[in-house]
Amino acid sequence: MTSRDVTIRGAGIFGLSVAWACLRRGARVRVIDPAGPGAGSSGGVVGALAPHVPENWNEKKAFQLDSLLMAEGFWRAVEEAGGLSAGYGRSGRLQPIADEAGLALAQARAGGAAQLWQGQAEWQVIPVAEAGAFVPPSASGLVIRDTLTARMFPRRACAALQAALTARGAEIVTQGEDRGAVVWATGWRGLLDLSEAMGRKVGDGVKGQAALLGFDAREAPQVFVDGMHIIPHADGTLAIGSTSERDFEAPDAVDDQCEALIARARLLMPQLAGAPVLQRWAGVRPRARSRAPLLGAWPGRPGHFVANGGFKIGFGMAPKVAEVMADLILDGHDAIPDGFRL
Repeated sequence: MTSRDVTIRGAGIFGLSVAWACLRRGARVRVIDPAGPGAGSSGGVVGALAPHVPENWNEKKAFQLDSLLMAEGFWRAVEEAGGLSAGYGRSGRLQPIADEAGLALAQARAGGAAQLWQGQAEWQVIPVAEAGAFVPPSASGLVIRDTLTARMFPRRACAALQAALTARGAEIVTQGEDRGAVVWATGWRGLLDLSEAMGRKVGDGVKGQAALLGFDAREAPQVFVDGMHIIPHADGTLAIGSTSERDFEAPDAVDDQCEALIARARLLMPQLAGAPVLQRWAGVRPRARSRAPLLGAWPGRPGHFVANGGFKIGFGMAPKVAEVMADLILDGHDAIPDGFRL
């Protein structure tokens, strides 16, 4: 255990998760964010904790696998400490198979999952009739079902982390001075600042729009079809998303692209035809140039660290990110993959 001071700049999923890991190891933790916890893209609605495909294996996929397998214990501890549900559930995922080429690829990936997923989850090809009531139409009559994918309600997850941190004595404020080690987890705007400080582009932001529908399929797996995530949440709502917009003017404004997203979801999943739209959401996700998270020491700034660039996989990566950052900050043990370094 340690009594070191740690300041976290940024209260999105990376910042809050690193704060939680450091706090559990005995650090005195202060989280500073002018907008408050989950105010940026981490306060969204989608929450698809989906693995990369089990082929062309690399350090990023291996890191993500470890994190997804850690997630249940991570979120259980958070919920027990703070008393709030994060909306986590390892519900699995369905994907339609369009044709013979798609079937051959799916079967090859099933073999890859059997080899790489440590016996902890499966990638299966099954008939649509065996997939349950909430299943996407499939031209082949077959779907992929993986048992590793989990769901998360991002906004609830941030609230659960906030409650857990507060209950354990962490300080969460909108402004304040740095104390001890400083972790910069400041989202897409932080990537722009970091790029300026480094004299080269290390990342930027990609806007996403999503929607929350009133459709209760809480016992069903999530669906991934034609690039769209459709996630039944535990509270009886259902999220659809997201767009990916490199060029944008208003970071948090919804527009016609969101309406097109909703219309496409109803076309892809006819069950959603009459579901009311409860909320439309927009935010900008931090995307590192490498497409992997940026983790580790800030070069040339002793005592300063970076945890940023989660993009679309931030919630799935968070448990492992929190672990390796706490290892580095508190113990000086550097287990960060080379491809993640700044």
